[in-house]
Amino acid sequence: MTTIGLIGGMSWESTAVYYRLLNEGVRARQGGLHSADILLHSLDFSAIAEMQARGDWEAAGDILADSALRLERAGAGCIVLCTNTMHKLADRITGATRVPFLHLADVTAQAIKRSASRRPLLLATRFTMEQRFYLGRLAAFGIEAVVPGEAERGDVHRIIYEELCRGRIEPASKARYLEIIGAALAGQGADGVILGCTEIGLLIGPGDVDLPVFDTTALHVEAALDFALAAESRAA
Repeated sequence: MTTIGLIGGMSWESTAVYYRLLNEGVRARQGGLHSADILLHSLDFSAIAEMQARGDWEAAGDILADSALRLERAGAGCIVLCTNTMHKLADRITGATRVPFLHLADVTAQAIKRSASRRPLLLATRFTMEQRFYLGRLAAFGIEAVVPGEAERGDVHRIIYEELCRGRIEPASKARYLEIIGAALAGQGADGVILGCTEIGLLIGPGDVDLPVFDTTALHVEAALDFALAAESRAA
């Protein structure tokens, strides 16, 4: 199995889900006592969040590039960035390393292409919903994602940073997310939902809405497992 290098901590709540799902996935695929071969570099999210807030993406990019390079030097055979928002800086990682980088937006777009959805609602941080680094990447695959209105984007963003990233799962916030999804279905013609922040899967899931749901964390994990186990499968 190829060693999977995780850049995590943004937040650690969702990084813990990555770790669990990767190990559960290896056990499901290989059985017995098998578990995932992982290297994890978990960053201090407080410092990263401050850089996000003040728009200092250059400094944040330096940190991510250094993290990826450290994982590569330690033996990682691929890099997985455990956050959607920080894929804004994906080119800093790919520019610093030579091992494959598994881009979360690409993985998500490929899953949408395999479904009947072509106009999914994107729920994510403000950075991901309002900037083109993610929406544009989806558009390159022919996916015309829609985003909620201004007030709704504010609520989605606030719940992520003030609750989910702090381990708080509030029923009222789940109800608000479902209200936003319902409005997008009725008013914007949404035909699917992208859980475009790795923490959102802690709050809502496929059983909560009658639409295709694309949980980016789970999709990323499956792509990482496919990559990491491919060499072993070929050898067998």
